[in-house]
Amino acid sequence: MADYGNQLVGTSSAIEGLRRLIEKVGRSPTRTVLIYGETGTGKGLVARMIHQVSSRAARDFVDINCAALPANLLESELFGHEKGAFTGAVDRKLGLVEAANHGSVFLDEIREMDLTLQAKLLSLLDTQQFRRVGAVKPVKVDVRFIAATNKVLLSEVASGRFREDLYYRLQVVALNLPALRDRGDDVLTLARHFIARFNRAYGRSLRGLAPEVEDIFLRYPWPGNVRELENLLERIFILEDEDEILPRHLPDRILRNAGKRPEAPAPAGDYHTATEAFQRALIGQALAQAGANPQEAAKALGLSRHALRHQMAKLGLLKS
Repeated sequence: MADYGNQLVGTSSAIEGLRRLIEKVGRSPTRTVLIYGETGTGKGLVARMIHQVSSRAARDFVDINCAALPANLLESELFGHEKGAFTGAVDRKLGLVEAANHGSVFLDEIREMDLTLQAKLLSLLDTQQFRRVGAVKPVKVDVRFIAATNKVLLSEVASGRFREDLYYRLQVVALNLPALRDRGDDVLTLARHFIARFNRAYGRSLRGLAPEVEDIFLRYPWPGNVRELENLLERIFILEDEDEILPRHLPDRILRNAGKRPEAPAPAGDYHTATEAFQRALIGQALAQAGANPQEAAKALGLSRHALRHQMAKLGLLKS
């Protein structure tokens, strides 16, 4: 059995908290989990970790990217089909849901799923039954569905691109993956992890990052997150021969966008005032990411909706 826990590299409070959530969610009986995170933050890895710590670990984990197939093919991939169900269906085919019985199905980019197929998925979540394409009799399954998206689904609901009932069915347990730029020194820990791995893979003995590169890595915002860091380091291993990674090995986009490291805010009068300013900024960011939905913002902050409202009133953030 693969030890996926060792692949979630980092010691930041955000990652330590995520590890605890994965353990708690994985061992729970819930059949739906929703993972939010920017591209490259490791949503697929977290989905596998949830499966591996669960009682379903000995059964199959299957994944599918909902954006990779048109609706009719995605339906067949998920639910399978009977012989003769459509042109080209020369044999019965079992779908991924049936193959993962008693295991887990990971639906990446769930927001890209066609609305009609969303309705069929909702029915499956509610009844634990589905029909193969072209079948009459339903098939009973016991499957955990782990869905992922890099968009705020509530805004997709508001625009009519995602079913509201499916959203609330998936939202029972939601995990928010931190962006690499919010993980502090984890970027250097991850860089050392990837350098060690590529040293083994390429038969190299590269020492690591030059101090100037460490500083650049800490200042660069990493829009592509962990995947961008990993791909960058592998590119350097392939193209460069020095035994240390130097600034000249980095692409211009990184050198251009590695601005000055943010300074700590100057004290705004006293400790109490500075603390309130930080709390306002934190709540404002959570509300922005949740599309101004207080309930979603409260979940992201680890607060009850009542506690968030109380704090907002205390800080003067509630509109009269």
